[in-house]
Amino acid sequence: MERLSAWTAYLQALPLTLIFLVFFALPIALVVVVSFFDYQTYQILIPDFVLFNYEDVFSSSVTYQTYLITFRFCLMVWAITLVLGFTIAYFLAFHVRTITMQIVLFLLCTIPFWTSIVIRMIAWIPLLGRNGLVNKALLAMGVTDAPVEWLLYSEFAVVIGYVHLYTLFMIVPIFNSMMRIDRSLLEAATDAGASGWQTVWNVIVPLCKPGIAIGSIFVVAMVMGDFVTVNVLGGGQVASVGKAIAAELSYLQFPPAAANSMVLLGVVILLIMLLMRFADVRKEL
Repeated sequence: MERLSAWTAYLQALPLTLIFLVFFALPIALVVVVSFFDYQTYQILIPDFVLFNYEDVFSSSVTYQTYLITFRFCLMVWAITLVLGFTIAYFLAFHVRTITMQIVLFLLCTIPFWTSIVIRMIAWIPLLGRNGLVNKALLAMGVTDAPVEWLLYSEFAVVIGYVHLYTLFMIVPIFNSMMRIDRSLLEAATDAGASGWQTVWNVIVPLCKPGIAIGSIFVVAMVMGDFVTVNVLGGGQVASVGKAIAAELSYLQFPPAAANSMVLLGVVILLIMLLMRFADVRKEL
C-alpha cells in the first residue's frame, strides 16, 4: 500500500515534470550546446567545441557598454513601475471597497494587453513623433519654439514604452500582498497615533516586500531580454542586450547569439538571486 502511494505521487508530478523538461530544460540545453559550435559565412552551424564565442562576448567593450545601457533601463523602469505599481495597488486595495469594482478596474488595466506588443509600441509614434500630439500641444502652449526631437527614437521613448508594458506586472503582486494584510494592524497603527504616511512606511511597505520582490523580478527579467521596444521606439539609435542578440540571429550567427544568450541568462539569474535576498517570495506562492 505504501509503495502504491509513492508511485501515485510520482505519477501526479509526471505531467509537470515533462512540461518542465520539454519546454524549459531541453531548449536551454540546446542553446548551451549551440553556444560552443563553430560557424562560417556559408555554414551557420558546425558541430565543434570552441570557446571563442564566449571570448568574443567577454573581450568586446561593446558588450559592457550594452549591458550598462540595459542596466540603466532596468533601474529607471524598475523605479518608475515600483512607484506607479505601489500607488495603484494601494488605491485598489484600500480605497476601492467592493471586489466587483476591483475586478473591473483590473480588467481596465489589462485592456492594452489585448493587442500585440508591436501594435502597443507603434501606438506611441503618433503621440511622441515630430508632428505628434505632444509636440503640437507644446507648440500650441508656447512651451517650445520647435518640435522636441528627443521624444521619439530615444532612450526616453524606450523607457516610456517599458513602463507602459510592465507596470501591470508590478501592480498585481503588490496588490496581492496588500490584500493579505490584516486590517486590524492598520487600525492598531492608527489608534497608536501613526499618521497615514507612517502607517504606509512602517506597516504596509514591510508587509508588501514579497510582492515588491516578485514584481521587481518580473520587470527586471523582461526589460533585460526585451528587444521589440528598443527596435520600435529606439529607431536604431538605442542599444540593448536583447537587441544585440536579435541582430546576431538576423545575421544567422547562431553560436555567438547562443553564447550571448547564456551570459544574459546568467546575469538575470544573479539579479533574481540578489532581489530574493531582500524578501522571502515563498510567502506569496
